[in-house]
Amino acid sequence: MKKYHLLTPGPTPIPPNVAAKSAEPILHHRTKEFSAIFNSVQEGLKYVFQTKNDVLVIMGSGTAAMEAAVANTTSAGDKVLVCSVGSFGERWAKLCQAYGVDAEVIREESGMPVNPQKVQDALKKNPAIKAVFLQHTETSAGTVNDLKTIGKIVSETPAILVVDAISGLGGEELRMDEWNLDVVVSGSQKGLMTAPGLSMASLSPKGWKAVETSKHPKFYWDFKRIKKSIPDGETPWTPAVTLLQSLNEALRMIKEETIEKVWEKHRRMAKAAQAGVKALGFSLLSSQPCSVLTAAKLPEGFDGGLLIKKMLNDYGVSVAGGQDNLKGKIFRLAHMGYIDAFDLVVGFTALEKTLGNMGYKIPAPGKAAMEAATALV
Repeated sequence: MKKYHLLTPGPTPIPPNVAAKSAEPILHHRTKEFSAIFNSVQEGLKYVFQTKNDVLVIMGSGTAAMEAAVANTTSAGDKVLVCSVGSFGERWAKLCQAYGVDAEVIREESGMPVNPQKVQDALKKNPAIKAVFLQHTETSAGTVNDLKTIGKIVSETPAILVVDAISGLGGEELRMDEWNLDVVVSGSQKGLMTAPGLSMASLSPKGWKAVETSKHPKFYWDFKRIKKSIPDGETPWTPAVTLLQSLNEALRMIKEETIEKVWEKHRRMAKAAQAGVKALGFSLLSSQPCSVLTAAKLPEGFDGGLLIKKMLNDYGVSVAGGQDNLKGKIFRLAHMGYIDAFDLVVGFTALEKTLGNMGYKIPAPGKAAMEAATALV
């Protein structure tokens, strides 16, 4: 029987004690027992978001929170700015289009982060822009955006800054309040080490002002309804009780380790993964690589899709390929959440063996796994 190793950018591996929580007897969601868990989740999420603001919990994957952010902070015909550095930046543009929002899109080449100067220039040129949408980490390209700088730029305008931190939260440094981020959305299935099915959003006072002026129809996604239920320790609709029990345990683990040490662990893992990629003779896709995932370019003409399939079929190691225009051209190796350095060693060993089986000549056999092992030091 082959052992399965999950090194994809979501879902990610779940710690056994987190998974075990979902097997506990289910609670009714209008009880003091559930409220205690819900309140604990609130405090844990505030800690991970690095905010004093409430964190709204939404039943649905990360895209649910993205759509809810558009539905609650804009109105049809509003002018907004979308910063796209990959597939998930494009998702902001598609969501805005679905809601009749007039989106100007700044597109950077795959692997390049958003240029803050372009954001500043666009806001200066068009002061009617009401919101700026972008990613924290763009997992399709392995890139991190400079939220701190962009947050300062947007804070000096009437616009709000809306951030997709679905893959970055809990792995890449993020300080919502300190960095002037107005809306931050995330999901349970990546750095938060929980199964898919929960998303969340936190809003600054400036973000809540945008909610007050939004005219889009909404009911289930209504931020005001969700916020109103928080003081009672509950959600307005039936919540995913078992997922919240699991998330509470995952947040406890993060708080116990401290978020600063979690960020540092991810930075160390990223450096090791980047060194492993270079030891294979490949180059990184991103000029500003993130800490939660590493994207590597494959040689021209190499079958990236086959590489992904053979790694899984032959060795039980699951990594991700490229998306959209990068399909077949890159591989993406995650190192977020419960993934550790031993997983990286296994991943690079399987990668090297698969490449060799496909006829690729490894420059220094064994070196990639050795570089990955440096994350253990």
